[in-house]
Formats: sequence, C-alpha cells, structure tokens
Amino acid sequence: MMKSPNNFKGYYYSLFMISLMLCLGARSQLTTDFYSQTCPSLLSTVRKQVQSAIKTEMRMAASLLRLHFHDCFVNGCDASVLLDGDNSTEKFALANVNSARGFEVIDAIKSTVESSCSGVVSCADILAIAARDSVVLSGGPTWRVLLGRRDGLVSNGTLANAALPSPFEALDAIIQKFVDVGLNITDVVSLSGGHTIGLAKCATFDNRLFNFSGTGAPDTTMEATMLADLQSFCPVNGDSNRFTALDRNSTDLFDNHYFKNLLNGKGLLGSDQILYSSDLAVSTTKSLVESYSSNSKLFFNDFVNSMIKMGNISPLTGTNGEIRKNCRAVNS
Repeated sequence: MMKSPNNFKGYYYSLFMISLMLCLGARSQLTTDFYSQTCPSLLSTVRKQVQSAIKTEMRMAASLLRLHFHDCFVNGCDASVLLDGDNSTEKFALANVNSARGFEVIDAIKSTVESSCSGVVSCADILAIAARDSVVLSGGPTWRVLLGRRDGLVSNGTLANAALPSPFEALDAIIQKFVDVGLNITDVVSLSGGHTIGLAKCATFDNRLFNFSGTGAPDTTMEATMLADLQSFCPVNGDSNRFTALDRNSTDLFDNHYFKNLLNGKGLLGSDQILYSSDLAVSTTKSLVESYSSNSKLFFNDFVNSMIKMGNISPLTGTNGEIRKNCRAVNS
C-alpha cells in the first residue's frame, strides 16, 4: 500500500530527528554544569591554580592551551597526552617530545581537586578548563566549558605522529588533519590564532631562514627585518632550542595581532604564514586571516566556537574510560 504524502513527511521527519539526535549524542552528554553538585568548587580551584602558574611563568598559558589541542587531536579529548610510559606514548611523539609542557601544573590542579572532590573530576575536563582559563587570563575571550569527559586508557604515539599538524606541512595537509577530526577551514584559521601567545624553538622555523625547500635561499614570504633578526638569533649550526615569540611584538597578550603579522609577512612558523601567503590560501584561508586582522570580535567569536567544537572531539562519556586518580597513569 502506498504511503500518503503526510505519512512520507512524518517518515522523513522521524529519520531527520533520529540522525540529528545521533549527531548531538556526544554533545548532549557534555554539559556546562556537569560538576555543579559533585564538585561545586571545581572552576574556582582550576582558575586559582592556572593563575598562579601563569604568574610564575607567563608562557605557561600557551603551554596549557597547546596541551588541550594536542590531547583532542589524538583519540579525542581523553587526557591521553598526559599518560607517562615508554617511547610509544604520545609524550614521545615528534610534536610533543621536549616540547609539550605544563604537566606539573595539571598534576597540581588534579591534586587540589582530589582533596575536595575525590574520584569525581576527569583529567580531560581539567585540561579543557585550564585551556579556557589560560586564554582568559591572557586577555582573550571566555566561554562556558562543556564538561563530563572521562579519561582514556591508552596513549598512542604513532597516532599522534600521524594526526598532529606540523609547522613544516603544506596547507592542504593541515586542513585535512582538521577535517579528519570533524573540524573545518574556519577552525584551522581561528585555532591557529592561538599562536597569539607563546614561544617557538628555532628548530620549528629555521628551515625558512637560509635554505628554504632546497632553494638555497630564505623563504621569500618572510619580512626582511624579521628575517635578518632571526638569522642572527638562529644561525646555521646554532642552538636550535632557543625560543622566540610566535606573535612578534605582542608576545603574551591574547589578541588578533597574530593575524596582522601574517598580512606583513611576520608569521613565525611556515604553517602560520601559509594561511595568508600560499597559493591554496587564496581560495581557503586568506580571507579569514584578513577579516580577523581587522575584527578582533569576529576572531574571538570564531575562536570560542572552534574551541568548543575541538573540546567535543570523540569524548568518552557514561561508563567509557575512567576517572583517573593520577593524571599520569591509568588506575590500577
């Protein structure tokens, strides 16, 4: 028997609602008030600890933000990046070894939280809150962090090497890594704006200074004065572990200055400058860089939305995973 038009409408509406509910499943399990009854002091506790850490070392804000990013891109936001172990763990991945930092700050936060709410709050949620607080305390926007993630049981260094964007990659490869975790081109540009704070080692950009891509010459997209400064700061055969600011002339303030730098050829990492200067940027990222450089409110709004989306990558909820007692090890 043929379905009537009205029945068809009802059938397709039901299908639409089912797929919508499936899409929103993970998101609806995370809530901003997840710990309001079980650990009401959580947010103020994390804020105080992050504030103290940044007061000791301003750079820590960028380090904590980066830890959350590097966590979420590998198996979702499950605090797997915090797990100690052998050289097969994420801490030993190329993007993290001798580079990822802030683990002691997370330990200190976890310890304080455990003393008032034992066995309740996940390390993954602590990371998400600490990242938000780091942005706010650096002068950036605030947002309500969705909570309710649980902690993962494995740390996968091989996956980290494959999934984490590299400063040496082409723009299409970077975009693909974002798409692989459900993010888009707007997220690529807005989250790259996190480089408005923090430092980078010579080793992450000195490929641009003398013999770029085998040309025997520097990267032509780098502004001349900055190039000369960096050539003397990071000479051939010099100390590749020296640090300089990612956002030249606005090191510690979370603002849209990073994008203004890109317009002037002053992006530090290759992966920063290609958002504006590469051929592919013309049809993908360049217009957003220009918009953010002149409209900090737009950048802040998009950054917040992208952070919430990133914090929603494959969270473990319900009975999946666990609540670690110690962020560096799975429960025995």
